Amino acid sequence: MIFVTVGTHEQSFNRLIKAVDQLKGSGAIDEDVVMQTGFSTYEPRYCEWHRLLPYAQMKEKVSEARIVITHGGPASFIMPLQIGKIPIVVPRQLQFDEHVNNHQVDFTKAVADRMGNIIPVYDITRLGDVIQRYTEIIGSMRNCGLQNNNKHFNEELMKIVDSLF
Repeated sequence: MIFVTVGTHEQSFNRLIKAVDQLKGSGAIDEDVVMQTGFSTYEPRYCEWHRLLPYAQMKEKVSEARIVITHGGPASFIMPLQIGKIPIVVPRQLQFDEHVNNHQVDFTKAVADRMGNIIPVYDITRLGDVIQRYTEIIGSMRNCGLQNNNKHFNEELMKIVDSLF
């Protein structure tokens, strides 16, 4: 299943909702798609969709999804990262009247460059290819910026404890 979320910003994100719906309708996506469409005005014809979902249900959908596609709002792509998913991030853009400026583009670029743990898509025409190659793409990402610090923490704690005795 693919889960798509556009957040709760009051401007529509029809560009993303329509692109995914068309990919599903054409057969380019052959698995179920569930969308949280927010204030978008486009109503998907080929995907299950909900305007807004409670946080618990969003978290459940993210956990169930093979792929999470999100806008460039930090909360929307941090949750998948916390659950261990590598999200495809399509930032809202000013030129399409999706936000008041391009801060989502800038933030997405910064996170992709610095952390390497998201898959940015700035040109919506590339989305289908990225979805088709998702497994290959995440396989080529080194550690995806996801690190579990438990082992390191425990090793450092043991050094401290050992030094006390």
